[in-house]
Amino acid sequence: MAKVRIFALGGLDEDGKNMYVVENNKDIFVIECGLRYPTSDEQLGIEMIVPDFQYLIENQKRVKGIFVTHGHDDVMGALAQLLKQAKFPIYTAPLTARIFERICRREGLKDLEIHRIRRNTNFKIDGTEIRTFGTTQSIADGFGLAIRTEDGYVVYSSEFIVDYDVKKDAFRFDLNDVTEIGRRGVLALLTESVGSTREGHSSPNHRITSQVEPIFDSAEGRIVCTAYSQNLYRIIELIELANKFNRKIMIYDEELRNLMGDMADLGYYRIPAGLEIAPQNFDNTLDNVVVIIGGTGSTIFRKVHKIAIREDEVIQLRNTDTVIIASPAVPGTERNASYMEDDLYKETSHVFGIDTRRTFSMHASIEDLKMMIFLLNPQYYVPVKGEYRQLISNANIALGMGYPANNIIVLENGQIACIDSGQLQRDMKTVPVGDVMVSGGDSLDAQGMVLKDREVLSTDGAIVVGVVVNHATKEIIGGPDVQSRGVIYLKDADYIIREVGTIMEHVINDAVAEKRYDNLECRAEAREKIARYVMKETGKRPMILPAIVEINTKD
Repeated sequence: MAKVRIFALGGLDEDGKNMYVVENNKDIFVIECGLRYPTSDEQLGIEMIVPDFQYLIENQKRVKGIFVTHGHDDVMGALAQLLKQAKFPIYTAPLTARIFERICRREGLKDLEIHRIRRNTNFKIDGTEIRTFGTTQSIADGFGLAIRTEDGYVVYSSEFIVDYDVKKDAFRFDLNDVTEIGRRGVLALLTESVGSTREGHSSPNHRITSQVEPIFDSAEGRIVCTAYSQNLYRIIELIELANKFNRKIMIYDEELRNLMGDMADLGYYRIPAGLEIAPQNFDNTLDNVVVIIGGTGSTIFRKVHKIAIREDEVIQLRNTDTVIIASPAVPGTERNASYMEDDLYKETSHVFGIDTRRTFSMHASIEDLKMMIFLLNPQYYVPVKGEYRQLISNANIALGMGYPANNIIVLENGQIACIDSGQLQRDMKTVPVGDVMVSGGDSLDAQGMVLKDREVLSTDGAIVVGVVVNHATKEIIGGPDVQSRGVIYLKDADYIIREVGTIMEHVINDAVAEKRYDNLECRAEAREKIARYVMKETGKRPMILPAIVEINTKD
């Protein structure tokens, strides 16, 4: 019988950073490798937060593959960061592979092993059977995953909704494949939890056409729409509405144009002929046009905010424009979204947002989750992908369907559910997990020392103290020069600045007199004494940066 271990390196009790691990005896299978955008109190120059990959790096010889189920940042945005540290085989669908290959070119990653797999297929990796099944979600080519063990499949649902009206195969949910997997026996089912607090099915409430069409019908001037580039389902709705109302479209985002090109190349969807205006041919005086502004995370809000304050080189808003915000704020982007919307109203009064109470995100609601549980009938149920309240809500769905509490596994990141010979072991062990901050493409230390420095600078400021000394005699020949930023108002505290300089002088002179002068040690001593003094006088703990410059002088 098999020994199966299931755990998360990210994605539990948080929105994003999804990364799940299934160990089938000695073989490791990784599902997703996503990022999370920092919340407002975590910003401090941080671009994104990714999982700590320590466990995978240490066990890389056992890793048989990384499965990326779709092209969203929260499940694939950290993959380039991981592959910079170690190479692993990647398994994903054709559209997601194209998205990732563009990222790799930007990051300079080469010689990668990327396997393109179909959404409803069956294959083996080193003797382990893998099955995939297509899911309906906001981006094309999404799929769920089943990994065969001796005690049954471990199934990961990915994002999904049940929509019987989908007409495009790249978005279709393969219910027959799900039913077949359920008949063969499921050991554990991992399902997303983001929509687990919503009653009913997500469909048809995931569509925006019913809300947006009246706006298209009444708009007299241009229509400017914001939409996340990775929400292709919503992008297609906007394109189809533009076509219905005989309006040209201009897609104002290079990545979104690339995505629509990929969709056409793969035969998934093609923009109607003659509908699109290339950005280089766009004329800001055109009226009968729909401008679709794409982007990811907070970048889309910064882009539109730039347009709203008239700093964009291509688009200038007019008071006759109608703006539709079809990209609701996600965690970490609320502040940028608020700034954008506020300045949009200064340019035009025709600003409309999607009512999120009426329009659901394309995540499984309660009845969708019930259907997945019913069809697969797992022995163990594992809520994943969501904040803790959402995980508990998901667990309660299974509880309400008659599952015993002992067979519902709610984990924390790093906590291991070990199922040995079909039985869950109660002494749960852990693997190391954590957040790794990424700033401008570079990973910061996982312990956050850089962030702590930034936080000090943002709250208590900094004091820089510089002196120049004779290299030979160590006599002070210049300074001290004291610069304060964000600590004190100089007109009211000249005495503090003078005393900080005096402390620096005394530290150097005393060290020279006692024949113990060392540049580094003197700076450390000065830092400590100045910090104590400033704390006593101001109640603040600014960053103290002493500088001792030694120069050679002519006799």
